[in-house]
Amino acid sequence: MAPRGSTSKPGTPAPASGEFDVIGPRGGDTGKQVTGVKGHRLPPTPQPGQSYKLVRPAKNGAGKGK
Repeated sequence: MAPRGSTSKPGTPAPASGEFDVIGPRGGDTGKQVTGVKGHRLPPTPQPGQSYKLVRPAKNGAGKGK
């Protein structure tokens, strides 16, 4: 699983399943969130230069495979 403090760029596979905050170009929180599934690509951000930060990992085992 990716560390909670690291950020991911839009279009890259999500490092883990859970809730991601949209982070502004200078590192501030935008107040928007998206749900990501491990291995699926993260959606485009509303503005250029933004990224995603995992804030609440899924606790149901989603994305771990069998």
